[in-house]
Amino acid sequence: MQSNSKDTVWSEESIAALRRDFGAAYGGRTVVVTGADGFMGSHLTEALVHLGAKVHAFVRATSSGALNNIGHIRRQVMVEFADLTDRHSVDLMIRALGKADDPPTFFHLGAQAHVGESWHRPYETFMANTIGTLNLLQSIVDYGLEIAKFDTAGTSEEYGNVNEDVSHHHDFDKEGALILHERSPINPKSIYATSKVAADFLTMNYFDGYGIPGVVTRMFNNYGPRQNPRYITGTIITQALERDVIELGALDPLRDFCFCSDGVRGHLTVASQGKPGDVYVYGQGSNISMADWAALILRIGEEQGYWGKREITSVAKRFRPGSSDVVALRVGYEKLHAETGWQPLVSWEEGVAQCIAWYAANRERWIGRVDWIPTGGTVPIR
Repeated sequence: MQSNSKDTVWSEESIAALRRDFGAAYGGRTVVVTGADGFMGSHLTEALVHLGAKVHAFVRATSSGALNNIGHIRRQVMVEFADLTDRHSVDLMIRALGKADDPPTFFHLGAQAHVGESWHRPYETFMANTIGTLNLLQSIVDYGLEIAKFDTAGTSEEYGNVNEDVSHHHDFDKEGALILHERSPINPKSIYATSKVAADFLTMNYFDGYGIPGVVTRMFNNYGPRQNPRYITGTIITQALERDVIELGALDPLRDFCFCSDGVRGHLTVASQGKPGDVYVYGQGSNISMADWAALILRIGEEQGYWGKREITSVAKRFRPGSSDVVALRVGYEKLHAETGWQPLVSWEEGVAQCIAWYAANRERWIGRVDWIPTGGTVPIR
């Protein structure tokens, strides 16, 4: 993988690997990506373009109509400006897909995906994540659209914290650390997580009831270039680029970080090889505390000359409300690996270096979206 400031995570080598592994599954095939201009959706859309797929990029219509993340491949995809919560606009797309030459594969990534913002925008979160999923599935049924696969993007947040009453159903390593698998009990601790649990179960409902070949992919903390700077990796990097003190929330929680290109490969793998009606989880397979993740990012950025010494502080305003924070997330991806051979390829050090380079080179893409106040200074462009 390359480590530079280009607006892509796909090097010549990784594109060649994509084509070797997935060219037969997606080359010349019709695919639909909801949330195609979002963080993960844009990287997936770009990968599908490299594979020669016929991509329908479902993008939420806005007053600006901007394609911030897939504008560079606009001529290579068919953009569907619509809204998952508007059933009529969904119907228009599904009806048009009936004219496709082959049964389309759906990658359903469109969502309000920020845990903290789900507390501020609970209705929007539930409408987009749950009703949006229902609209898609019901429209497919109503129009009798034959599809190849429907991949619903779930989240590790669905697992929440261990409920002691069912702790015997969880898996732990020799040191007693929690490992989460497809069979692990779910215990959502946020509005976002609950909305995604509902979307997952709707996908299974429509498989059971109507034979829609749905699969659920629960991803563990994807990170990478283009991500909203209000997520933990982006907020650490963007603050470090602009000021001396990095304000974070709780520093103890453990997370399993998986680089976006590995996440894309997970989606492509599950949609092409996963069993309909099944759930698959994937991530890095290791976790790290927020304090240590921040220290890793700051060390790499300092070594590469993006900033000098930085201080980390924990501030109450950045804590999740009440007792809703999740203590530890770490995936056991043995099932997906055993069935398909998938495994992560990008190390944390390499992924973090790519993130820093992208944020440093694309200040105009994120400065208006941060939830902290810039204090001046310059961002080196490399």
